[in-house]
Amino acid sequence: MEEDICQILEHAHSEFKKQNHKQAEELYTKFISSCSQSRDCEAINVATAYNNRGQIKYLRVDFYEAIEDYTSAIQADSHFEIPLYNRGLIHYRLGFFDDAKRDFLQALKLNPDFEDAKLSLQQTLLDQQQKINRGY
Repeated sequence: MEEDICQILEHAHSEFKKQNHKQAEELYTKFISSCSQSRDCEAINVATAYNNRGQIKYLRVDFYEAIEDYTSAIQADSHFEIPLYNRGLIHYRLGFFDDAKRDFLQALKLNPDFEDAKLSLQQTLLDQQQKINRGY
């Protein structure tokens, strides 16, 4: 991977950690488009950029855009459980319990010790059963 592309990603991570979300989002977008042109980036780096950009959109309550980024992260690296978990959380919040369940189960398949995914799966199953019990 070219040095300048690496620097864009590092700068994006640094802005993300400082919660400078607007700058971080622009840098992640720049990194992602640079990678799609050079095709010289590691899958995990592309997946992390999409995942983190998804987080920024999630915090902005742009749920459907966040889902798109999490899905792109999963497509970039199918062994990265974090975007599966994050997408599952949004599906859960939107009441799409089957989709949430699928995402949490897949995350746990990749990382059986992922405690947050276990808890979220339990909550999803509980809420889904309550919804069924209420009859809608």
